[in-house]
Amino acid sequence: MKENIKKATGLLVIEVVNSNPNGDPDRESDPRQRPNGLGEISPVSFKRKLRDLVEDQGEVFNVACQKLNLAKDEFKILESRGRIRADIIKEMGDDIKNFDQETFLKSLFVKKYWDGRLFGNTFLEEGGNKGYIKTGVAQFVMGLSVAPVLIQRHTNTNKAGVEEGKTQGMAPLAYRVVEHGVYYMPFYINPSHAYKSGCSQKDIDLLKFLIPYAYDHTRSAIRPDVRLRHAWYMEHENSLGSCADWKLIDALTPKRKGNDPMDPSTSWDDYEVPIKLPSELKAKISFEDLMECS
Repeated sequence: MKENIKKATGLLVIEVVNSNPNGDPDRESDPRQRPNGLGEISPVSFKRKLRDLVEDQGEVFNVACQKLNLAKDEFKILESRGRIRADIIKEMGDDIKNFDQETFLKSLFVKKYWDGRLFGNTFLEEGGNKGYIKTGVAQFVMGLSVAPVLIQRHTNTNKAGVEEGKTQGMAPLAYRVVEHGVYYMPFYINPSHAYKSGCSQKDIDLLKFLIPYAYDHTRSAIRPDVRLRHAWYMEHENSLGSCADWKLIDALTPKRKGNDPMDPSTSWDDYEVPIKLPSELKAKISFEDLMECS
């Protein structure tokens, strides 16, 4: 039975202070940055934090299960570390060379993996039917800073040594952080893919519950101060949508103050940050800040 899932438009407003929100492996883990100086946060990195909150089975996930009445066995992570591909293939069905949608929806694979239902999957062995590949219901977009960001690079010292055979030493330019930045990351809920992947309203409810904790509960030494200032969630009146996504995103995206929008970011006060929608847009959707629900 198909659930009546409504279309939704979301926008994360993220402040970064002396942290590396997303290292670039092609640039020795420098914070991601475009040639024009604008910083980036990949959607993959943000979804990884949501997956970790579920996979770690910690306090955030346990509270979510209680509040949302979730069965833990139905909220496992497909994109998990150390997964055994052969076991997952068996969960997909008896014959991966042939695909039937109704059979797939009843499979252990669909019942078990929250991220597979919500974010989609490309998990397929060579020779498998492409019907098993699913586009995600929830799609996050590349996060981009409103203004250029400045990156600091420092050499770390380590009394215990950073190379074999040395009792002390240095890690040249290992500390790479954004001094300050304000980023915006749109995301979308597309009900058209829900039936194909087996996504339910409870999967989306868990996503909404987890988002406010994505950075606070996954801090690290190189990412100590990343602040999710706003997590706007705008649910449309139906599954088709009652307003253009871009109008909602544009209305809530922060703007750089001053005469030059390309002046590097220095503080939160550098920005005009909308907290309301124009009345003509607000009348077409339901509007909430998930940060106020956490």
